[in-house]
Amino acid sequence: MLQNDQLAEWDRENFFHPSTPLGQFARGELSNRIVTGGKGVYIEDREGNKLLDAFAGLYCVNIGYGRTEVADAIAEQAKELAYYHAYVGHGTEASITLAKMILDRAPDHMSKVYFGLSGSDANETNIKLVWYYNNVLDRPKKKKIISRWRGYHGSGLMTGSLTGLELFHNKFDLPLDQVVHTDAPYYFRRDDLSLSEADFVKQCADNLDALIQKEGPDTVAAFIGEPVLGTGGIVPPPAGYWEAIQAVLNKYDILLIADEVVTGFGRLGSMFGSEHYGIKPDIITIAKGLTSAYAPLSGSIVSDKVWKVLEAGTDKLGAIGHGWTYSAHPISAAAGVANLKLIDELNIVSNAKETGAYFNQSLKDALSDISIVGDIRGEGIMAAVEFVKDKDSRTFFDPADKVGYQVAGALLERSKVIGRAMPQGDILGFAPPLCLTREESDTIVAAAKDAIESVAAKL
Repeated sequence: MLQNDQLAEWDRENFFHPSTPLGQFARGELSNRIVTGGKGVYIEDREGNKLLDAFAGLYCVNIGYGRTEVADAIAEQAKELAYYHAYVGHGTEASITLAKMILDRAPDHMSKVYFGLSGSDANETNIKLVWYYNNVLDRPKKKKIISRWRGYHGSGLMTGSLTGLELFHNKFDLPLDQVVHTDAPYYFRRDDLSLSEADFVKQCADNLDALIQKEGPDTVAAFIGEPVLGTGGIVPPPAGYWEAIQAVLNKYDILLIADEVVTGFGRLGSMFGSEHYGIKPDIITIAKGLTSAYAPLSGSIVSDKVWKVLEAGTDKLGAIGHGWTYSAHPISAAAGVANLKLIDELNIVSNAKETGAYFNQSLKDALSDISIVGDIRGEGIMAAVEFVKDKDSRTFFDPADKVGYQVAGALLERSKVIGRAMPQGDILGFAPPLCLTREESDTIVAAAKDAIESVAAKL
C-alpha cells in the first residue's frame, strides 16, 4: 500500500480539486484529506480518523454510507451490461425501471424523465428544453431565465450564470446575458428590519413582477428556484412565498423549474420539496439523492404541459437534437433503483421528518443564547446557524474574520464532526444523511455548541 505522504504528494502534484484555493493547496498550506471508507453517517480517512459527516458529502448520501445493497446492484449491472446508450429509443431494464419509479414518486402532473449525470448538466438540459419549447410555440424572443441571488444551480456556463453567488461568477465572464436575478427569499437578511414575513413575501413577489415588466414579459421564458435555498445559506422560504411567486409566473405565462437536486428524495421530510411547499413546477431537476451519490446520475422531470410541446416539435422538426453519451447509464440507473428501494424500506423520508424536527429544535434549544448566534433555521434534515457581531442591531462580522470558517474548523478539530462553512456569510450548515438517529443528532448539536462557544470566547 502507498504511504500517506506519497499519496498526498501525488495529490498536490496531479489532482485539480474543485472549489479549492489552488495555490494554497499546491504549496501545502491547505491540508488534504484522503477518504478511505464510510458507514452510516461516518467516514474514515487514511490517518484512521472517524468523522461524523454532518453534511452527507455535499447533501448527497441520503441513505448513509456503506449500503451493500446499492454496491451489489452496481456490481451485478456491470457484469451483465456495463454500458449502452439511450439514443433513438434504446434503453435498459435499469433505466426504464428507474424512470417509472421516479414518476411514481413525483407530482402527478409530471410526464417523463431525461437522465444526465449531474445537477449542472440537468439544468443545462432544462434551459435548452425551455428554449426549444418556446421556439416550437413560435415565441422566439421568450428566452430569458430569471434566477435568484444566492441560488445555486451548477457551475457550467448557463448554470453558473443561474447560480447567484459571486464565487461562481468571478473572472469567468458570468453571468451570461440571458440570465437575470431577483431577490433571494432570505428573511433574516432583509434590508428593512421592520418588515413582517408577509410584507417581505409581498416585496419579493412585487419585485419579481417589476423585473418581468422591465425585461418585457414576452422575453422571459422561465424562473428557476430551489424549494429551500441550499448553498446560498440553507434558507427555508417564508410562509406563502411560493404561492406568491407562482401567481406572478402564471400571470405572464413563465415556466417554473424547481431545482430539487438537494431537496428531492426525502431531505425535507417529503419525497419532493415541490410537494412540501405546494409548488407545481413545469420541470424538476434531480440528482444527489437519486442514487445517494453511489453513482453519478441526474434527471430532468418534464411535465405533461412541456412534454406535449416537445412531442409536437419533433413531429415537425425530426429527432430532438439533445443527448449525452452517458444519459441513463445502466450502472448509475441500477444504483438509482436500489437506492429508491432502500429509501422506501428504511422509511428514510419519515425519519427525515421526525429526526429532522428533533435536530432543528435541539439546535435552537442549545444555541439560541450564545452571543454570536443570530439565526438558527432549517427544514427536514437541513439546518443552518448564522453568526452576527451584534444580535440586536443584526450587525454582521467583517468577512475577513472568517467566523463561519473558524467555527467549522473548530467543529472538526475538537469533535471530529463535519459541518460546512457556507459562502457569502458567516454560516455553518448541516445536512446529514437521512438515516440520522437522535443519538447522532445529539452528538452534532453538542459538538456545534462546543465549537461556537470556543470561537465566541476568542472574538
